[in-house]
Amino acid sequence: MVTPFNLLFICTHNRCRSVLAEVIANARFDDFFVAFSAGSQPAGQIHPLTLKFLAARGLPTRGLRSQSWDDFADQEFDLVVTVCDSAANESCPLWMSDAPRAHWGMPDPSSVAGDVAAIESAFYTVMDALESQLVALKHELLKEVRN
Repeated sequence: MVTPFNLLFICTHNRCRSVLAEVIANARFDDFFVAFSAGSQPAGQIHPLTLKFLAARGLPTRGLRSQSWDDFADQEFDLVVTVCDSAANESCPLWMSDAPRAHWGMPDPSSVAGDVAAIESAFYTVMDALESQLVALKHELLKEVRN
């Protein structure tokens, strides 16, 4: 049995990418990760399409909320991951603690304009990329445990 690895995903508004990462980590890797998400300037609500596409993949949406990183100021994390897209000139919030940090730049699928298929594709592409990052992180951590 491996001790759960505590993750915090942050983005500015905590309404899409960070929430997607939190849900995927907890639902697909619940034996390994305990994940949370927060924003530096939370929007106050989860983007409706985030909820739609999580549910479409059979992932839980109950109880999700857009929350401030201030809610986690006293909590210890094994890793804090920013998921904003610096390639699109988004400014990523900077978590000020001693926790190790990583950046997984993800385009914002909720900002995609186009038809339903384009928007769906944008969400599923980000969701798949987040899941791939989590698989890689899990493998890396397991490798460290074995050594």
